Amino acid sequence: MLRFMPVGDSMTIGSAGEHTWRYRMWQHLRDTHGRPFALVGPRETLHDKATDTPTSYEYADPDFPRAHLAGWGEGWLHMAPLIGDAVRSCRADVLLVSLGLIDLGFYTNAEQTADNVRAFVTEARAAQPRIRMVLLPVIPNVRAQDDPPFGTQVTLFNELLAKAVADLDEPRSPLLLASPPESYDINHDTYDGTHPNASGEHKIAAAFAEAMSQGWAIGKAYGPAV
Repeated sequence: MLRFMPVGDSMTIGSAGEHTWRYRMWQHLRDTHGRPFALVGPRETLHDKATDTPTSYEYADPDFPRAHLAGWGEGWLHMAPLIGDAVRSCRADVLLVSLGLIDLGFYTNAEQTADNVRAFVTEARAAQPRIRMVLLPVIPNVRAQDDPPFGTQVTLFNELLAKAVADLDEPRSPLLLASPPESYDINHDTYDGTHPNASGEHKIAAAFAEAMSQGWAIGKAYGPAV
């Protein structure tokens, strides 16, 4: 049984009342993977905007395995020190990682963020030498659109992320770089220019699904919900 751990920032944890792309991925794997699987991770909650705390269980549909390692305002900087223990304790086989926007926005430049990607991979492999990872580049967001220097940093980081995946990929612990959804539109697929609405959730899930289907023959192509 494959054990998938979603890892991410506010776009992955989601907030009260949302389904999250984690839910969309679970639905897709349930319908296409054809073998037992689990979503795992040390956390289960959504972010509660009213209290600014990760304490909500108010999923739009709570009837799915909600485990994850994601946090509002957390990035590669924060997850690199946590991933080893999380992989070890939850016995994860596949990491589905969407990080980077928070790092670039508040903590580190593109080069420093790429260094934290490499530290993350090292720690995950120390805990599980055969871990697989799918890494999603920073996807379109309103700040990258409206703030040209920030947009330049996003572009540079995505290039450095691709290089890190190419450098670090190995047969025993393969890495995949997911492709950002080609049709992702911040005016249509987010509710605030950054955080995904229902269509955005489907498109993020589809990006991971397409990478795994094409790279590892896990699941199938994402359905027409996109």
